[in-house]
Amino acid sequence: MSARADSILDTALALPLNERARIAAELIASLDEGEDTGVEAAWAVEIEKRIAEVESGETETSSWEEARSRIRSKIEKS
Repeated sequence: MSARADSILDTALALPLNERARIAAELIASLDEGEDTGVEAAWAVEIEKRIAEVESGETETSSWEEARSRIRSKIEKS
């Protein structure tokens, strides 16, 4: 990393958490090389599909407590 980049990083790391988070988000967003065409439409279709599956009873849902318990159990096993 260049001396300039090191200096910028040191300065950024000294900032409060919320300011570092905003800078991190902006930097990550700047790495996108343009929006993927059709992504929004594809997500809309996927969301509608998932809603229909839940409403029809095809998909079984869980409470957050149940999901968190399963996640913790898997983490403890690994």
